[in-house]
Amino acid sequence: MKEKLIILSILICSITVFSQETKTQIISRQNSFINPIIPGGYPDPSICKVDDVFYIVNSSFEYYPGLPIHKSTDLINWELIGYGLHKEEQCTNEVNLVDVQSNGGIHAPTIRYNNGDFYIITTNVYYNEADKTTDFVNFIITAKNPEGPWSDPHVLEGAPGIDPDIFFDDDGKVWYVGTHSPEKPNFPGEGEIWLQEIDVENWKLIGERNYLWRGACGGVWAEGPHMYKRNGWYYLMIAEGGTSYNHAMMIAISDTVKGPFIANERNPILTTRHLSYDNWVHSTGHADLIELDDGRWYMVALGIRGDEERSSNMGRETHLVPVQWEKEPFEWKDIKYEWPVVAPQTGKVERFNPVPFTNTSQKRNASFVDNFDYTKLNLAWNFRRVPTKNTYSLSINNGNLRLYTNPNVIKERGRTSLIGFRQTESHFEYQAKMSFHPKYINSEAGISIFQKDDNYFTLTVVKENNQYILQLKLAEPNSKPLILKKQVISNYNKEITFKVKSENHNYSFYYSMNGVEFILLEETKANHILSKGYTGAYFGVYATSNGENSRDYADFDWVNYKGFEKF
Repeated sequence: MKEKLIILSILICSITVFSQETKTQIISRQNSFINPIIPGGYPDPSICKVDDVFYIVNSSFEYYPGLPIHKSTDLINWELIGYGLHKEEQCTNEVNLVDVQSNGGIHAPTIRYNNGDFYIITTNVYYNEADKTTDFVNFIITAKNPEGPWSDPHVLEGAPGIDPDIFFDDDGKVWYVGTHSPEKPNFPGEGEIWLQEIDVENWKLIGERNYLWRGACGGVWAEGPHMYKRNGWYYLMIAEGGTSYNHAMMIAISDTVKGPFIANERNPILTTRHLSYDNWVHSTGHADLIELDDGRWYMVALGIRGDEERSSNMGRETHLVPVQWEKEPFEWKDIKYEWPVVAPQTGKVERFNPVPFTNTSQKRNASFVDNFDYTKLNLAWNFRRVPTKNTYSLSINNGNLRLYTNPNVIKERGRTSLIGFRQTESHFEYQAKMSFHPKYINSEAGISIFQKDDNYFTLTVVKENNQYILQLKLAEPNSKPLILKKQVISNYNKEITFKVKSENHNYSFYYSMNGVEFILLEETKANHILSKGYTGAYFGVYATSNGENSRDYADFDWVNYKGFEKF
């Protein structure tokens, strides 16, 4: 019966999506792909290629497991295959994802392949509340197989800043390309790119440190460097301007890896700073380049869709843009450099684009269904920080996710029984079926749509005295969580199905006691949990005992999400 209801729901959602598209829109999809190529909160993409397979890694900040890795054979259909940080012991020492602050954690990784090994280099940013200092822990993990297992972190001592790059030169040397604040900055926020050799046998920085570049257009927040070598020339590409409307990609060239680097006179090579704030996507940048076997090049870059108030719930997502190289045409120049031209036809990230490879098509799937029929969690599920022991079980009640209550509630730097998967579209329908019969007063369980520790919805059943209460709560930054709706469920029989629907700039919250007939509980505006930080929103399930010690639990039979694309 469970499977039939889920299939019926998916069919209804699919018909709704089809009815929303015009004939023209459907035709425009032929031989085209749609950006973003990896929808949902997957920022700061870095890409590498091994044989015929492409791999992308993204930032994950305070979430666990961290460093999500996707693979593709055509650049437009991507499969989540694992995480670089997938073991608790990787994240409980110098790399601390246990009580890391919101928007801290894992920043801007780089993935590369060399001589049979995959490398990911990245930063963990951890703020120490006691002494008001911030640790920037730069480290490398390695694997033979990108699906894992990945090594424990190799921390590089004496490496300041964030967003490191690892560059394997063709002479066998390995270089760390990093960022930091210069000793004598010209203004607050000025960044500088530096380079130093890495001893990958002993995981140490060695030799002289070289200072390469402070950016091309003011140098505000020069970060996210990537080094490339092409036709004997070294290219240094960086992000600049901050990861908002002024975000941009800059590039410079040198005949040696140590510089000096000469800026492209046509910088920036990618940005939306010259476009309307109402462009369909903005803040494009923090990019990486990849060369195909036939000599063509592409760029992966983050961008923010302007679905709701020039923002979105999904935040920064991964987009794909074509690149071609062009030589400077100026006769008076002794050296005519070649530079990458991003999106050569329009100069911007487009929603619809020609597919990179012939005889391929994009198979977009904006749905996620989990019946919890396996012994391991689906890779899509994430926790906010490393979860506490015995948070959940998939084996005690087969076919269900059992989520245990604990005293913790959602709060900054906290760990509670909250688990979710990424939202991928602004318009959606999310359902979950729960069985919950607590023994203790104040036990609570249900669903959540969450952006941060101070920005979320929860729709839950709460036991108060001898009654079961249905409660909708909203938390927004700089204010206390607010109960939007609260009512007694007179006919509660331990099982309930929740549903949240987003359309026409509104959220509608429903519940059902039989899984068929839904009752509207409340409506709100859709702008309450827009991404304001580095990550996107999640749909999840949640349980708490609100400060009390208990071993109550909720069993979730299934979750069913469907996103509806907007054009």
